[in-house]
Amino acid sequence: MTTRILTKAAVSISELKAKPIKAPLSADGEAIAILNRNGPIFYCIPANTYEFMMDHMEDLELLAIAEQRKNEASIKVNLNKL
Repeated sequence: MTTRILTKAAVSISELKAKPIKAPLSADGEAIAILNRNGPIFYCIPANTYEFMMDHMEDLELLAIAEQRKNEASIKVNLNKL
């Protein structure tokens, strides 16, 4: 069975257990695949990459909401009467 690995770097789960800090640092800030029996079981990514991804997903969700609402009728509001 062929498994896709979506990173340039990969380490075994055994190596990660033995040296938990060394493995992620060896990837020079890139994502690293953690392998079990030659297949990825999870990806380890730097904190700033994770934060960027979460911000991007939130932006995509907001964009989807804006797209849904762009053809809705608008309501005129007088700010002085609020």
